[in-house]
Amino acid sequence: MRPVIPLVTAALLFGLGAYGVLRRRNAVLVLMSVELMLNAVNLILVTGDTMRERVTGQVFALFVIVIAAAEVGVGLALVLRLFRLRQDINTDQVALDDEPRAATPAEEPALAGASDGEQA
Repeated sequence: MRPVIPLVTAALLFGLGAYGVLRRRNAVLVLMSVELMLNAVNLILVTGDTMRERVTGQVFALFVIVIAAAEVGVGLALVLRLFRLRQDINTDQVALDDEPRAATPAEEPALAGASDGEQA
């Protein structure tokens, strides 16, 4: 088999995964898109390994599979925690900080030691 077919397939898988990561709002679908991207990388590693007739690509593919398994475990734990806290797994509504945002911008604080009539 020519190496062009797996390389084009891997490029399509990676593109589909990147589209899913950038466009999806559901956290589980984002994790699935990351898995698609990792599988595309595995396909490229194994295809490159068969072209060069070495086993280094297969070894790296095993490392990628181990990293993907760890990513699934941690990612699903985070998704479950998010669902328990918010009852929703929409990634747009995840607050990245603990402080609530004010509806209006905060006013600038007055300079220390300057009163209303004095200028610093």
